[in-house]
Amino acid sequence: METIINYFSNIPSEIRTIILLSGIVLFWILEGALPLFSYQYKKLRHAGINLLLTTIQLLIGLLFAGILLKISEWTVANNYGILNIIALPLWLKVIAGLLILDFVGAYVAHWLGHKVKFIWKFHVVHHTDTNVDVTTGLRHHPGETLVRLSFTLLGAAIAGAPIGIIMLYQTLSVFFAHLTHANVNTENKLDDWLSYLFVTPNMHKVHHHYKQPYTDSNYGNIFSLWDRLFGTFAKIDKADLIYGVDTHMQPEENDNLANLFKIPFQPYRPPSGKEKK
Repeated sequence: METIINYFSNIPSEIRTIILLSGIVLFWILEGALPLFSYQYKKLRHAGINLLLTTIQLLIGLLFAGILLKISEWTVANNYGILNIIALPLWLKVIAGLLILDFVGAYVAHWLGHKVKFIWKFHVVHHTDTNVDVTTGLRHHPGETLVRLSFTLLGAAIAGAPIGIIMLYQTLSVFFAHLTHANVNTENKLDDWLSYLFVTPNMHKVHHHYKQPYTDSNYGNIFSLWDRLFGTFAKIDKADLIYGVDTHMQPEENDNLANLFKIPFQPYRPPSGKEKK
């Protein structure tokens, strides 16, 4: 475990980029071999839109990286944060750090993204994708990226996590973004069992169903226990999934890069079309 944390403490940015791109390529291939849905869309054009938003997200992330490192170094040096207050063996410290970062930096941030109108106007860009695939995982408006990274900083401060644990978490987060959005047909029983601990493809895709209450469920990123603990878990047969969000179902809104940038500044449209769980 110490070797793993030491590696992630000094992982070069180019290696992290290779991991991200390798994940996209891997799941892109799997989408062709084991597709969940047979989309009738221009996959390269769709990927181009999403990957441009991903590139902007990565550039913003680089600007935040220095701040994140400083917060991590300060908390460790000053014994600040949960992981520095409570004495834990390394393996348990890693698990606790991942849980705290996942709860504050992902679950809480995501939940607020659906409950706070101002944040939702940025987050809705992610939900407008009507052809969810591996490239959807990092399809976020730059405004939402700023919000999410701010919560990552908050999670790092609360945890008092060393940079190795933070980098490990972010690497796992990217992997789960690829895994849970990829248009790959997974085995139902295995998916169900794994969903008691981790966010699985079938579980997360419910979150991308175009109508409430499913849109407002399954906020988890890596660990599924937050949704089960706070009553935000929902399930639907994957054959019944319709992707998108009911306020932006037209291609000129959800498949136009210029409009995706404009959506947060357009008049607010609350999601409609209630469904029973």
